[in-house]
Order: sequence, then C-alpha cells, then structure tokens
Amino acid sequence: MRFVIIGAGRVGLRTARVLRDEDHEVTMVERDEPTRRRAREQGFTVVDGDGSREDVLEAAGIADADALGALTGDLNVNFTACMIGNHHGCRTVMRIDEAYREGIYRKYADQVDEVIYPERLGAIGAKNALLGGTIRAIADVAPHLQVVELTLTADAPVNGYTISELHLPADATVLAFGKGDGPLEIPTEDLSLEADDRLVVLADFDVLSEVRQLLVGETAERATANAGTGTSSAATELLEGDTDGGDN
Repeated sequence: MRFVIIGAGRVGLRTARVLRDEDHEVTMVERDEPTRRRAREQGFTVVDGDGSREDVLEAAGIADADALGALTGDLNVNFTACMIGNHHGCRTVMRIDEAYREGIYRKYADQVDEVIYPERLGAIGAKNALLGGTIRAIADVAPHLQVVELTLTADAPVNGYTISELHLPADATVLAFGKGDGPLEIPTEDLSLEADDRLVVLADFDVLSEVRQLLVGETAERATANAGTGTSSAATELLEGDTDGGDN
C-alpha cells in the first residue's frame, strides 16, 4: 500500500518506519529543514512544504495514495490535509494534541476516518508502568471507553465463579480470557475464574471502578481513585511536557 505522512517529527517518523518495515511505500511531507533532513537520512522520500496545501500533497502523490496520516502538532494543518485527502479518496487519520475532551473528538471524528491522540496513548503506557500490579490499560477506543486487562486476585469477589456466573455492570463486557500465563482466548461459559487468571474487559469509564472491585478485589474508595476517568491526570501531565512542536 502507499501512504502519505504529513509531519516527519517523532510521531510521523515512527509511524513511517513501522509502515516501511511492513513493506509499504511511504512519502513524507515536512516544512522544517532539519526535521526533513533527518527523515531523508533514514531513507525516506520527503517533500518540502506545508501539508495543508493541495499542490504540496499532489507532489507527494496523494492522487495515488491509499491513506493519508496527518500527524503534525498543528491541528489546523492536520484537519486541512485530511479534507484534501478525502477529496482524493484516501483513508484519513488525524492526530490531535489538545486536551482530550469529547467535544473536540466529536467535532473531527465525523469528518475523518480516524482520530488519534499519541500523548494519551503514551500516558496509558506511563500509567501502566507507574501502577504495575494487576491492572493494565490497553487502549482508549472512544473518549468514554477503555480496554483494560485485569488479573484476578485471591481477594476478588468473583474468585471461583464461572464466566457464565460473572455479571459485570451493564456498560462493561469481557473480550478475552487467559488462564494464568496462558494465551488470551475467547472465553467459554464454563471456564472457572481463579487467582492469576486474566480478563480483558471493554468498559465505560463510569463503571471501571465497579469492574476493578469485582475482578481485583479493591475497596470501593481505592477502585474509584485508580479508575479515575481513564488515564491518571499525573501521568497525562508527565506526557504533556513531551509533545511535538510545529510539525514534529
């Protein structure tokens, strides 16, 4: 497949490397000379210019591209590039770096194929590393939904239940089950839950604390504090200082 990546900074360059490693063709667009030079030194074709201009995107081959990734630190550039990509029939992916508010997400989500928020993904990883233990956030799938992997403890109220007997809150569902260190699989109803088993759960942020109480055995107060609204504010603040500037 052929991809056009707007922004050769940290996010764009890492994305381009992953695509190239999977034998896809990648052309990058970057207006900052040192950043452009760095990408070229890594073997990428880089077009000099503003990714929000149609003539620049045409020079990058947008007419023949399968998808466009607008991955700069400039929301306006990213959105304009995606609109041009839509005009040329590309799949469009837009990066946002502003505070992760549902209003911002909804404003753009309907006009592009995918909205990504790299700093939030990074904060999820930071939260996992900081907390350790029995709970691991995997991904945010919407502003109010998160996929988490939880390891059952001996204190979990559902210890000894079968999957069919497990009743999670209405806005939560089990996606996968792993026995101890075994592989994750689609759960069957007669599987028995024991300490050290792993459950992958999709849950609304509003019910994460209840899920934690059931599967990990946390107290209501601790579960509420740990669930928060997804990524902890402390982890987010750590990552906000590590954002890209301009097209980086």
